[in-house]
Amino acid sequence: MSTPTIIEPTTPPRTRWAAIIWGLLFASVAASALWMLADADRRETLTDGLLALTPTTANMILVLTIGVLLLVGGAVGLIRRAQRTLAATAPAPLHEVPEPLAD
Repeated sequence: MSTPTIIEPTTPPRTRWAAIIWGLLFASVAASALWMLADADRRETLTDGLLALTPTTANMILVLTIGVLLLVGGAVGLIRRAQRTLAATAPAPLHEVPEPLAD
């Protein structure tokens, strides 16, 4: 006696590009911070640079930081949209799912 099978369309798991991109951004920020803070000369240079900031310079750095975050967010949104569009247009492969055995 053979086990009847049901054929269901299944999709493979999607790659989570948003997590990869944001993870790379945060990892690069962390690596830069560790590099700057690991050496006493670089720490001193960083301290001098931060103390020499004018309010205009600090505001421009803040605006640029917000711009970079928006740019990365937009790129992630575009990648997600393209991934969903490709997933909707591509035919899903059929996989056989065995039905549970009867008692």
